[in-house]
Amino acid sequence: MVIVSFMKEKFGFGTIASMVITGLLIDLILGTKLLPVPSHFALGVLMLLAGLFIIALGSYFYMKTAFGAGLRDNLMVVLNRITKLPIGLCRGIVELAVTLIGWLLGGMVGFGTLIFGIAIGFCVQIIFSLFRFDAAAVQHETVRQTITRLKNIKPFYKRRT
Repeated sequence: MVIVSFMKEKFGFGTIASMVITGLLIDLILGTKLLPVPSHFALGVLMLLAGLFIIALGSYFYMKTAFGAGLRDNLMVVLNRITKLPIGLCRGIVELAVTLIGWLLGGMVGFGTLIFGIAIGFCVQIIFSLFRFDAAAVQHETVRQTITRLKNIKPFYKRRT
């Protein structure tokens, strides 16, 4: 958050939702055993790859709303703006840096973690290119801007037709 704030990226409802809802959803999915544990290595790799594209597509949809990007997505955008490197490479750099920091702090890093760190950038690049989405061009709203805008919206029953 410090780096993102220093680079003057905005925090919005999307940023807050990314921090709170992501963890809650993961806990819910794992707790309910909604997704099966793959019985074969190849099936596990296929599920991981499908998940990577789902995450990339989700990043596209929520970043496109301009309600604020999550912290890693904000770092990806900052890195893209500064270096002009492709957005997918920037995402990969961010993920691998976060993985390294987590490992240095004592976290576990497995095969799936490494695949994710390397492959998420490619998936983001493919999805963003497919939809011709320039994440660095999006001007996200702050929480205050969103609240102000919502206050100024007239209820449908008070609008003129």
